[in-house]
Amino acid sequence: MENPHLQSIHVHPVKALRGLAPREAAVEPWGLAGDRRWMMIDDGGRVLTQRQQPRLALAAAELLPGGGVRLSAPGMEPLTVSVPRPFGRVPVEIFRDKVEAVPAEDPAAHAWCSAYLGTGVRLVHMDDPAVRRPVDPEYARPGETVSFADGYPLLLTTTASLDALNALIAQGDHADEGPLPMNRFRPNVVVAGTDAWAEDGWSRLTVGEVPFRVAKICGRCVVTTTDQSSGERGREPLHSLAQHRRQRGKLVFGQNLVPLSEGTIRVGDPVRILG
Repeated sequence: MENPHLQSIHVHPVKALRGLAPREAAVEPWGLAGDRRWMMIDDGGRVLTQRQQPRLALAAAELLPGGGVRLSAPGMEPLTVSVPRPFGRVPVEIFRDKVEAVPAEDPAAHAWCSAYLGTGVRLVHMDDPAVRRPVDPEYARPGETVSFADGYPLLLTTTASLDALNALIAQGDHADEGPLPMNRFRPNVVVAGTDAWAEDGWSRLTVGEVPFRVAKICGRCVVTTTDQSSGERGREPLHSLAQHRRQRGKLVFGQNLVPLSEGTIRVGDPVRILG
């Protein structure tokens, strides 16, 4: 068995859109720098994700210096959106959390998103992640916050566990859907060199010099059944997770992390399991 190490890093500037795979990333208290600081909301202020709009998988956001984004999608002209000034905040709802966010200043940003999805959409930005959205208090320490990620600053997965899951899929009723790529799970950090499911027992680790605590195992949703290259949905991996990876009523894969300090992580960094 090779030593555990960071195989890849993934940043998603706009929630639910295709991400980036940089060689290094700054770790901030609320997640990787630039990760999920933008999201789309419907006319009622509720977050839009691939749960409702699987076509979001086909759109991409490039992170620009200063935190702006360049949007692109099939059939659409690319559009550059600047970070809005922190005024005119609006209430938004991301799952059970009610948060304030700043709409993009350029009306073209909202028009672009609405045209792509064929419904009224606004693009909003989280101006101050240090105060806007606390981590779930059931699993948080005082003062911990998160961006527009599903619930926690970072999501970790391992290549060994994906290999094990793909082996289960190959033995199941929907073998033709496998093997699945890691992008189905939309992680921030992917670790290689471990045993399958080893991460289930982790409580603390370091990636390079940056320490993290494990907040909770990650329950998975219908987004994992969405082919990130086509937007089409299947049955896997939820079918196999339901048979083999059910914990406390959730279908689980990966671990949610909270940084214990800031720093920079790089592909190839050693991963040390501290508990």
